[in-house]
Amino acid sequence: MNVVIIEDEKRTAQRLESLLLQYDPTIRVLAKLPSVAKSLAWFAKPTPAEPDLLFLDIHLDDGSGFQFLEQAGLTLPVIFTTAFDQYAIQAFQTNSIDYLLKPIGAAELARAIDKFNRLRALPQRALLPDLTALMQSLKQMQSPYKDRFMVSIGTKIRSLPVSEIAYFFYEDKATWLTTRDGQRISIDYSLEKLDTLLDSRQFFRINRAFLVSLDAILTVHTYSGSKLKVILQPPARQDVLVSGERVADFKEWLGK
Repeated sequence: MNVVIIEDEKRTAQRLESLLLQYDPTIRVLAKLPSVAKSLAWFAKPTPAEPDLLFLDIHLDDGSGFQFLEQAGLTLPVIFTTAFDQYAIQAFQTNSIDYLLKPIGAAELARAIDKFNRLRALPQRALLPDLTALMQSLKQMQSPYKDRFMVSIGTKIRSLPVSEIAYFFYEDKATWLTTRDGQRISIDYSLEKLDTLLDSRQFFRINRAFLVSLDAILTVHTYSGSKLKVILQPPARQDVLVSGERVADFKEWLGK
């Protein structure tokens, strides 16, 4: 089986490739593509082999997986990899081959591929996602924002509500979240991606390294130059400063 992975989180793409090879070492990953633009360019050129299956992230840094499908005009089976939560699961179950909710687990991946292999015996139309129906279903959902994350804590996987997260930060080439009780957990999202998934009324990107919840802000102080210093609860391990170019937007956000 030949597959293509479209995923803008490098670690997630690498993990998915590893899980695929664990499931079946004969699977060939033809490409791991990080964006709509690069995906369109790859499919526009002659390919070394025809892909049988596409793993497609819905939220990409330069657009959406839906946008890619519409522009590429592919007739290719798709398994969506998604940050959407339970409110959207029924839409994916009804209108696509399958979905994988991040972080992707080996058992869930095996289930999705097994389903794909069963459907391959059916007419080709049974393998193709009903993109129009899927998008209509998602538009009818109540919330456009992510309300929980699946996180790995040791050997355990937990569903963590956004309401329990104080802030996200980037450190040591990884993205972390800090819960309201002070627990630090690594997460497979960039801050740029998180900024698009979270409710902007509740979370603000104060600098390149911190995305904070309104409820986690204890106090704000003037700092040298045009910056502001934010005191968070739980405390961060470093000074948390609002960058000068974001001070005006930050003050407006605080006043909403």
